[in-house]
Amino acid sequence: MSKIKLNRTVKALQIVDINSKGLGVGKDEYGAVYFVKDTVPGDLVTIQVYKKRKGYFEARPIEWITQSPHRAEPSCQHFGLCGGCKLQHLNYAAQLEFKQKSVLNNLQFIGKVVPKTILPIVGNEEEYWYRNKLEFSFSNSKWLTTEQINSGIAMERNGLGFHKPNMWDKVVDIEKCHLQADPSNGIRNSIRTFAIEQGLDFFDARSQTGFLRSLMIRTTTLGETMVLLQFFEDIPEKRATLFNALLRDYPKLTSVLYCVNAKGNDSLYDQSILCYHGKDYIEEKLGNLRFKITAKSFYQTNSQQAEILYSITKTFADLKSEDIVYDLYTGTGTIALYIAKACKKVIGIESVAEAIAAAKENAIENGISNAFFEVGDMKECFNDAFIERQGKATVVITDPPRNGMHPEVVNQLLKLKPEKIVYVSCNSATQARDIELLKTSYIVEKSQAVDMFPQTHHIENIVLLRLNGFAK
Repeated sequence: MSKIKLNRTVKALQIVDINSKGLGVGKDEYGAVYFVKDTVPGDLVTIQVYKKRKGYFEARPIEWITQSPHRAEPSCQHFGLCGGCKLQHLNYAAQLEFKQKSVLNNLQFIGKVVPKTILPIVGNEEEYWYRNKLEFSFSNSKWLTTEQINSGIAMERNGLGFHKPNMWDKVVDIEKCHLQADPSNGIRNSIRTFAIEQGLDFFDARSQTGFLRSLMIRTTTLGETMVLLQFFEDIPEKRATLFNALLRDYPKLTSVLYCVNAKGNDSLYDQSILCYHGKDYIEEKLGNLRFKITAKSFYQTNSQQAEILYSITKTFADLKSEDIVYDLYTGTGTIALYIAKACKKVIGIESVAEAIAAAKENAIENGISNAFFEVGDMKECFNDAFIERQGKATVVITDPPRNGMHPEVVNQLLKLKPEKIVYVSCNSATQARDIELLKTSYIVEKSQAVDMFPQTHHIENIVLLRLNGFAK
């Protein structure tokens, strides 16, 4: 590493991988590692080094000797600015290959396991327009390019979009996002245009002032749309003016909600959500089930792939009519309700009280009587008393947040020793970490990745662990 100085060039560097930030990865003859902007695997480039980090250098390409056949033209005008969809310059087949490789590397090097069966990654039919939920931020300090700043032309400083990476007080104003289908772009742009014309105050993150704070849009495959606006200040007449204008443009909106949030962050979970128009929920279909989705509900953000994800989960579980199943981190009970008819009973656990209330309501709405739900912190409520009360599970399905399972939850699983554990994860690194602890009693039978988020590095992975002595 000491052989490489800053602000010097490295010639003919082969890019062999891509990291989670969308930077190409190459290694020179001395073993120094480079993360290179705007490159993809297969590129051969001359680079200029500009920053040294622990274990690697950051660089930019200054000459392409050979361009990769895996390179793609980004579809979005905001690519490279808003911080999302960082893999748009890599074709989708190569994205899937990279994601499969990252999952298996994590299992091998973090979990120190190799699954007996590795099933092919499941890609998404739609490379764009797949999200059912997006959140945008208002800002009176819209991010501007250097050219815009130096132009001398007065620029509109109010913006509605995504936070600029590493700039917590700046927002990239979004004209067209390729992640969420219509009417998402139209709704966002209509709200922004009307707010600017009416002189409504956009949020100032530094001074914590302003009227308009954030916008959430949720859609379903049934054609329903929810709009939720967060206001920093409670000004009823301005709120009504904005909503009435929105409803003139989009009279078929299913749910128009709002909250007044004057705290330091814009998290919804401790806020009172009020309904201005329509219902306070929207509905989605999953297989033969229907789910009510509220503003605070967790629901997989890719509705089409969610059914594939849950179908694989159910197949891995291979449930019998006598099975008792625990569904850890159940959210609104989507997995629990999806598999309920295949087992004796299923019990979901979740820390968010509103999610459990929704799960119970969804069970009633779908005529499911063998699904039960409890609310509580997983590491505290998943204990011996819970097991005694609900009966010993033969199968456990766990779908934790990105940081994985708490060590006490892992220990309880090792104590419980269900015959099978189906581990669904949105972060294969923490999944692999937990599996490394579980492998003292479990064999890693199968693994299959499902791409829920094309154009990003995110990937869901499902692993079947079978208790030693029960292996097929």
